[in-house]
Amino acid sequence: MSNGPVATIIREKLAAAFAPSLIELEDDSWKHSGHHHEGGIDAQDGGESHFQLRIVSAAFEGMNRVARQRAVNTALKAELNGPVHALSIRAQTPGEAGT
Repeated sequence: MSNGPVATIIREKLAAAFAPSLIELEDDSWKHSGHHHEGGIDAQDGGESHFQLRIVSAAFEGMNRVARQRAVNTALKAELNGPVHALSIRAQTPGEAGT
C-alpha cells in the first residue's frame, strides 16, 4: 500500500466521489523504473506514478466496467494529467466483492 502524498490525494478524492467501503491502492512505480514509454515518460523518482486500484462502492451499481473506469478517471482527472502515468482500476459493487 502507498501512503505518499499522491496516494493520499487519490484516496481522499475517491472517498468523496464514491463513499467506498474499500479502497486498496498499491504503488507499482518501482516495477516501471528504467522503462521507457512512448513520449519518454518513465516512472518518477520516489514512485507514485503507477498504481493498482481496487475500489468497492455501491455507487457502481448499474454501471458496466467501462462506465466505472470512466467515473474513476473523471474523479482523478488532475492526477492522471499530472503525476500519475498509469492506473489499473478494479471497480466493484459490494455484491461483486462479497462484502
